[in-house]
Amino acid sequence: MSEPQTFKNQFLIALKSLSGDYFEHSITLLVDHNQNGAFGLMINRPLEQDIHAVFPDIPEDIQCPLFEGGPVEQDKLFFLHKSDHVFESTFAVSPDISLTTSRDLIDSLHRGETPVPLLAILGYAGWGAEQLERELGENSWLLAPASPAIVFDTDVPHRAARAAAQLGVDLNLIATRLECVPVAL
Repeated sequence: MSEPQTFKNQFLIALKSLSGDYFEHSITLLVDHNQNGAFGLMINRPLEQDIHAVFPDIPEDIQCPLFEGGPVEQDKLFFLHKSDHVFESTFAVSPDISLTTSRDLIDSLHRGETPVPLLAILGYAGWGAEQLERELGENSWLLAPASPAIVFDTDVPHRAARAAAQLGVDLNLIATRLECVPVAL
């Protein structure tokens, strides 16, 4: 029996069919996906504040942007970082990208120690069993391989386009739907 397909460690790039939707123009890193559903973090919705808005006593020289991660539990804080640092609650998204939610990472920030680069993300995106598969079948999303270079090194406004470009796709050329125009003969 074959293993179920997983989209863990993939980018979900919102297509034009999601215009007007919460996820319009978003790119989401799928942190986990299994038969029970999917969990992801948007990586292109920076908030005006940084980590100092959440933890004002962290040393000023610590640089950590703060992102809106999705519509669910926006009071929950997640950290994305490269996998060369491991904390109590570090979850490997890939060999190069990790997610941490534990207090020991926050304690390290207070000591002025931090994994670099580091993204702080409030909230997450979640899908129930088979919901993501259904949305993919409805052409709401484009799947692309996740890349630490896109998560950590690409300017925020260019992340979705760069992820799609890995597949040879130009997001500006994708129509929302195919329309047939009658032609008079």
